[in-house]
Amino acid sequence: MSASPFLSLSGAIELPGLNDRGVPSHYGSPNIEQRALERGQAIVDLSNRAVISITGPDRRSWVHSLASQSVADLAPGVSTEALFLGPQGRLEHAVGIVDDGETLWMLSEPESASALIDWLTRMVFTLRVEVADRTEEYARIGLVGDAIDVEAAAPSGIPLSWNDPWGSVLPGGWQYAEGDHPSVDWTWREVLVDRASLSALADRVRSGELRAAGSLAAEALRVAAWRPRQAAEVDEKTIPHELDWLRTAVHLHKGCYRGQETVAKVHNLGRPPRRLVMLHLDGSESVLPEHGATVLAPKGDDEREVGHITTAVMHHELGPVALAVIKRAVPDDLELVVLHGETRIAAAQEIIVPPGAGATAEVPRLPRLGVRTRPGR
Repeated sequence: MSASPFLSLSGAIELPGLNDRGVPSHYGSPNIEQRALERGQAIVDLSNRAVISITGPDRRSWVHSLASQSVADLAPGVSTEALFLGPQGRLEHAVGIVDDGETLWMLSEPESASALIDWLTRMVFTLRVEVADRTEEYARIGLVGDAIDVEAAAPSGIPLSWNDPWGSVLPGGWQYAEGDHPSVDWTWREVLVDRASLSALADRVRSGELRAAGSLAAEALRVAAWRPRQAAEVDEKTIPHELDWLRTAVHLHKGCYRGQETVAKVHNLGRPPRRLVMLHLDGSESVLPEHGATVLAPKGDDEREVGHITTAVMHHELGPVALAVIKRAVPDDLELVVLHGETRIAAAQEIIVPPGAGATAEVPRLPRLGVRTRPGR
């Protein structure tokens, strides 16, 4: 895939080691770009991310049987998202989904797209479906709201625009977060455009007709909305409950799919072993911890490792904040410490998934059975 034309725009900087290599991280003013993006006045180049198509008359029922979300009756133009889980319920792939009446489109992370396509292809068997990587044909552009006019590709007559469902709990879903949720104003969407039109879109930015924001701006807004992302928050142990992903990506009452037993068991009877939190970081050191940085909690006169940073950002209003996955049993009022090399950063928790998440089934308690005695004793 050729380099993005957005990288040739004035001020475009691509930072190494981020989840969005191959697109601009910022254009010189990340905080200003955040504000513009939040107001719906800027677009984000996401052209490095993958686009997968599934065609054929069995496409929706087939994906429905494999994924955590109900898509069998997904109407054309309606957006949703789904997870593909391993046999033990661990999260392997997360995708955005929209169907245009002829093709079901999946939006995937670039690093996992090849493995997802290989697995889906192996699962076709005799069904009338065909899986294809369409990333060379279509590119993704991120926006907030609908104030900016970006012409979406429409190969079947319906514009390919994915509206992120994170702003509300979908039918069949469940939210562990308590109280007001910051995603209430989250109106993120991604438009699929013909990749050949990317240069013209970059020219509109260059001329001043459009404004661009870097991927750092999009990540900062995502963190503030508590929105998980596969490339950042997911590791080899992740189950959906830990990230509060039952809100929009899991339908708890659909038919069987791989990993469903774990989803139901943890939700109804158990508790997720880890939980997602947002950390408000002490900004006096003027550093942001890297992905994977260790999170410590006090234990007596010592400290213990309780989790790791998944995404750390500088938000234009909240300041330095991060999403982190920590052990469920960590008290929710405990002050934590994040290690950044030799630097210790104080961190206060904002609860996303509470320690008591799960175990939602009302299971009656059996009476204790005493020792039986013979009549008259």
